[in-house]
Amino acid sequence: MKNNSSLLMIILASLFLSISVYAEPALVYMTQNDILYRDANEAKSDTYIKERCRLDIYYPANKEHFATVVWFHGGGIKGGNKSIPDELKEQGIAVVAVNYRLYPKVKCPVYIEDAAAAVAWVFENIAKHGGDPNKIFISGHSAGGYLVSMVGMDKTWLAKYNIDANKIAGIIPCSGQMITHMVVREERKIPDTQPIIDQFAPLYHMRADAPALILITGDRNLELLGRYEENAYMMRMMKVAGHQKTELYEIQGHNHGEMIKPAFTILLNYLKSRGI
Repeated sequence: MKNNSSLLMIILASLFLSISVYAEPALVYMTQNDILYRDANEAKSDTYIKERCRLDIYYPANKEHFATVVWFHGGGIKGGNKSIPDELKEQGIAVVAVNYRLYPKVKCPVYIEDAAAAVAWVFENIAKHGGDPNKIFISGHSAGGYLVSMVGMDKTWLAKYNIDANKIAGIIPCSGQMITHMVVREERKIPDTQPIIDQFAPLYHMRADAPALILITGDRNLELLGRYEENAYMMRMMKVAGHQKTELYEIQGHNHGEMIKPAFTILLNYLKSRGI
């Protein structure tokens, strides 16, 4: 009996050692804050660029070829600040949180230009941190959802940096406007109840070859104005245009602000479905 117990202890010890040897090391995350993503000379000549054109990067320091979510805050293009969403932390991915210039200090299309510059920075620099430039997803809530939709759908914004927008792995706007944004309309003295679709509307840029487009909104009866319907129309027209990778999610029982937490779950599940 004693010999059997000793043998069992030896087997268990060996098993523990083998598990310890082959177990993957825990990921260690690092954060770098307030990185200037526009040209330093621009920041010298423009204090608002120096203040607002900054990003934070949170990434797994001991992992290679990880995916990255570039995250744009909401606030109606009039307010808000960058932050790394807690729901996206410790998921084996990098998260880049972006600030951009705001109305009324700047007007259209400056905030779109900032969004494109930030995404271009990620394409140009993520490999230095261990990330895979082929696994860059762009996402944001409300105004941030609008900005990522513009940068991803209208290829001209990233083309200024010699980046093909089709290299984006996925566009994931959360309650983003698909018509011309209400602040752009406000600049033109157009009421927010009058929909406009022009070159500053994601809906203006339908194309079959766009990156995967995952549209997420709150409950259609609780959302702002016609936010769900805008996204539903975007989904329909993308399919009409021949795009095969557009999906639409409506989060029942959640309004514009409440929908973001369950939206993170959809975002992460989508990444997992891609093997990320």
